[in-house]
Amino acid sequence: MKTTKVREELRLKNDNDLNIELVSLKKELFNLRFQNATNQLQNTARIKEVKKGIARVQTIITEKKLVNN
Repeated sequence: MKTTKVREELRLKNDNDLNIELVSLKKELFNLRFQNATNQLQNTARIKEVKKGIARVQTIITEKKLVNN
């Protein structure tokens, strides 16, 4: 149910907001990977969550592009 709510919120955002969200998630993923490499990361499951978030945002962006064409 949580993912449905997240998808609904993402669909309400415009293209610019989605791109900002995508950049933010990618930066977070980079930082998490860096922390993991230096053995400073406590919650390794967060990497998987961020990857799924990136995939969700990219999916919504693709859906919007296909609808507009």
